[in-house]
Amino acid sequence: MKRLIFCIVAIFMLALCTGAVNVDNIDYYEAFKDKNITLNVYNWGEYISNGEDDSVDVIQEFENITGIKVNYTNYATNEDLFAKLSSGSTQYDIVIPSDYMIAKMIENNMLEKLNFENIPNIKYIAPEYLNASFDPEGQYSVPYTWGTVGIIYNKKYVTKPVDSWEILWDQDYKGKILMFDNSRDAFGIAQKLLGYSLNTTDEKELEATKDKLIEQKPLIQNYVMDQIFDKMELEEAYIAPYYAGDCITMMDKNPNLAFCHPKEGTNIFIDSVCIPKGCKNKQAAEAFINFLCETDIAVANCEYICYSTPHTKALEVLGQENSSNPISYPPAEYISKCESFSSLPSQTNKLMDSYWTTILTQSDVSSNTSIIILGVIIALGLIILVTLNAFRKYKKKNNNY
Repeated sequence: MKRLIFCIVAIFMLALCTGAVNVDNIDYYEAFKDKNITLNVYNWGEYISNGEDDSVDVIQEFENITGIKVNYTNYATNEDLFAKLSSGSTQYDIVIPSDYMIAKMIENNMLEKLNFENIPNIKYIAPEYLNASFDPEGQYSVPYTWGTVGIIYNKKYVTKPVDSWEILWDQDYKGKILMFDNSRDAFGIAQKLLGYSLNTTDEKELEATKDKLIEQKPLIQNYVMDQIFDKMELEEAYIAPYYAGDCITMMDKNPNLAFCHPKEGTNIFIDSVCIPKGCKNKQAAEAFINFLCETDIAVANCEYICYSTPHTKALEVLGQENSSNPISYPPAEYISKCESFSSLPSQTNKLMDSYWTTILTQSDVSSNTSIIILGVIIALGLIILVTLNAFRKYKKKNNNY
């Protein structure tokens, strides 16, 4: 009897696991079963519902329904993604870059054109997110999420008003400030503070931005990406710029945390799903993109990662409480102050990369200088000790004589 009950419970649980999401056309996905296909998916960290905290495990659901095996790995920045794909060391079937990086990848012939007959769920993506400036003909990408950048801070320790990027340069919080560990986001913050466009190509403005970031450097505890979660949630740091969706996640973990959209404006971005050039299983990759656009999946991802969704039906399911959240969906008057990153000319990219290296290296020079000074002090101390010891021996010898 116990074995029978166990089998019934196991079958019931299996049914729950395999039927957790509804899809528009199950036959479309089941056609891939028994074809022994593997997809390599390369995505940001913490950027898909993964089964934690009773959420939907999106990858597992896709594998259950299609029989397609998914190798899932993470990157930290758009620049890391670009470098990895450029190296050709690994072949990926799905990537999810941000707007300006998609434009750069299109320019460099790094993306496949999509066959939208295999992505019928594109019908759920709101028109205002399609055919954006980074993919004007809408041939290479399908919007996944959108969002803004703002400031997350700890109300327990940050007692000054937080309404400007200037707080990230405040001496009173030295050693407790975090900064983006990627050049485009870091430069964007300083550019907004200085009143420049996020897409400036003016060399004097870029140099002034570099100088502003160097000015900030002594106040910085660390340059971070995904490390920010532990540092802010555990209160090792007090202030940081980051993506609004991730800030909501951190605020859920620590009620002392709050969020601000700075008055100067900020970056507004769209992250989209793309297929890199040379994909071996393009139709299966398009099925994966279509799966991400299933309503249940879009809802699950939005609930888990807390980013804003371009999916019209998912937004209806999520309801007024979600769509009226000013962190995820800022009012129109604030959006008017925001800019999207554009793909910059290669000369500007090289200059920015050079300046970013200077900023990071300067940080290293500062610590190296401290080490050198300490070494010199120790060496001088040893010389003095040796000299004193020799003097004592000399004195003792002469006294004996």
